[in-house]
Amino acid sequence: MSERQNTLSLHDEHTMSSSIPSSVSPYLPTLAAIDLGTADETQKPLLEQALKQVGFIPNMYANMVNVPAVLSTYLHGYGLFRKASGFLPSEQEVVFLAISQANGCSYCSAAHSMLADKVSGVPAEVLAAIRAQAPIPDQRLAALYAMASELVATHGRPRATVVQAFLSAGFSEQQALCIVLAAGVKALSNFSNHAFATPLDERFAAYAVK
Repeated sequence: MSERQNTLSLHDEHTMSSSIPSSVSPYLPTLAAIDLGTADETQKPLLEQALKQVGFIPNMYANMVNVPAVLSTYLHGYGLFRKASGFLPSEQEVVFLAISQANGCSYCSAAHSMLADKVSGVPAEVLAAIRAQAPIPDQRLAALYAMASELVATHGRPRATVVQAFLSAGFSEQQALCIVLAAGVKALSNFSNHAFATPLDERFAAYAVK
């Protein structure tokens, strides 16, 4: 996560956070969440990296690290998107929310709603509209949301009208490609959460998808 997001951390929490149980059944039921006490020599550095970055080990990370390459690739790509996409923090959050909603991931929708509200500066009325899947009262952010959603829904083949609206809103073609990066990153997390029916961390509970 970005340095700005790191300030959200509660650094006295050094273990997996308390959880809100999920009502969805996992399809990988024999794989258990990994913590610092059960991690092997490959998994432990990744969990320590997560702990350093966000101040706790999210349940999502504890599941993804069952295959270290999954969490490692996620952290690397996520960090690059945050640092090099050219999107403002609020715009980054809109992209992640759009993709997570398109993929049906309630965990990431809640987590990014919290970041949008508490860290990234997404206007309250914009976040409320996104969460309600209602029209977004900001033309630029609406075009961004539409582009990210469309890219996922069409498997990378957005309609020309959506692309043109995105570009006309002041975004670049390079940033369109960065949305591809974000979609790849979120595929790792969204699909892992589906596999594990990841329970929501307590700190995201207020933003649970109803």
